[in-house]
Amino acid sequence: MHTINRRLRKIESIINDDTPVKAPARWQAGVDLGTADLMVVVVDQRGEPVAAFMEWAEVVRDGVALNYWGAVQIVKRLIARAEQKLNVKIHQAVTSFPPGTDPQIARNVLEAAGLEVTAIIDEPSSVVHLLGIEDGAVVDIGGGTTGIAVSRGGRVVYSADEPTGGHHVSLTLAGNRKISLKEAEELKRGPQAERFAPVVLPVFEKMAEIIRRHLDGRDARRVYLSGGTFCFPGSEQIFARELPNREIIKPANPLYLTPLAIAAYGLTEIEYE
Repeated sequence: MHTINRRLRKIESIINDDTPVKAPARWQAGVDLGTADLMVVVVDQRGEPVAAFMEWAEVVRDGVALNYWGAVQIVKRLIARAEQKLNVKIHQAVTSFPPGTDPQIARNVLEAAGLEVTAIIDEPSSVVHLLGIEDGAVVDIGGGTTGIAVSRGGRVVYSADEPTGGHHVSLTLAGNRKISLKEAEELKRGPQAERFAPVVLPVFEKMAEIIRRHLDGRDARRVYLSGGTFCFPGSEQIFARELPNREIIKPANPLYLTPLAIAAYGLTEIEYE
């Protein structure tokens, strides 16, 4: 995980940074259409991030485009910023979808934004691929969905998706504090988020219970955490408590793990001249 954590910290340092840099000779773009945010990551031929742009927006939920043209316009903006930063034209990209949903929806958004989709993979499976997980599981909790992938012998043998995520944490916080959903989102992501842990604890416990049911009877001793919901302080401890006898592994910044994995997956799916 050392290399992956270093790359995640690199994304932290360059996110939405428009400062021009020289593009590598070979590179690959990935587009993550999340429930709470949309993100474009560009990596070089070794998988090192060279550009990363993100917008918070609720235009996609459970793999369905709630605001199709809004999603298209955001992808166009993010791609344009990456092109300007690297002084290149991006014609192709890799994307992903929640397990159990229609991958064509993500493909349609990218194609409407003028991109050729060179590969498409479900979100937790992209993380399995990035981390080279031989035997273990990935739990990817985003804004609206929870994706699970179990790997045996380096091959994904089980994947599932549940309609629960960070949106439910925000709803609980908004109801408790009697504030708007937008204000709850800001509190959840803010420096004082830990203060509200007792309020949202039942939501995380419910998520962990759902994951436990999916993993029961499956030989997945190591569970890797992905998705922005795991940025909430103490979330990994809740999962460790609810998933005994399993090693819980949280990366440096779970928010950026799936976008990095999507871009890196493309390195194995294309050939360079």
